[in-house]
Amino acid sequence: MKKFLLAPSVLAADFGHLSRDLEMINNTEADWLHVDIMDGRFVPNISFGQNIVSVMKKHCQLPLDVHLMIVDPERYVDSFIEAGAEHITFHFEATNHAHRLIHHLKSSGVKAGVALNPQTSVDLLDDILEDIDIVCLMSVNPGFGGQKFIYRTLHKIKALKDKIIERNLKTLIEIDGGVGLQNAESILEAGADVLVAGSSVFKSENPTETVSRFKAIQIANYDI
Repeated sequence: MKKFLLAPSVLAADFGHLSRDLEMINNTEADWLHVDIMDGRFVPNISFGQNIVSVMKKHCQLPLDVHLMIVDPERYVDSFIEAGAEHITFHFEATNHAHRLIHHLKSSGVKAGVALNPQTSVDLLDDILEDIDIVCLMSVNPGFGGQKFIYRTLHKIKALKDKIIERNLKTLIEIDGGVGLQNAESILEAGADVLVAGSSVFKSENPTETVSRFKAIQIANYDI
């Protein structure tokens, strides 16, 4: 059976009761905490910075999966590592030095991820795919929570999975945006390994039960 990872997105949490929500996630079957960093330039919105990530690290027992939706990510990665990030994903579209940045992250002891916007082809990763720990495919246009899943993403997942299998790699495919119980099975069947779920977890009536329902999904013939 397919064993996949679930990463609730803290962007959808109640920031007036952040420690409460993080303690709740600690007591679920969730695997990572997804942390979206927005700068108001690469994406329209601004979220939060390193100081808040440091607070999350104190309260959250899960690995912090930090997603930098910012320009010039190479200027800030070290400060997010210091704040407690275990994974750092930057956008391919946001830097001219993806290969250099990937190796800097890995030499710093964190998992290196590369994110692609919906219109960006997975073929652009051909020269660096062997070096990447996580590929985050955006299944909505980045910058806003609660958007509808772009179903064309399923074709990108399959194309990327074919590349990973062909090269015998362990790169994880993470899907971010519009993920819910209604489409999770289709996303996993296409080849995804990690589901980012924000509103569908934190805005549900019973987030703990929702996480359990996600983790109860079983897909045959594939283990990460």
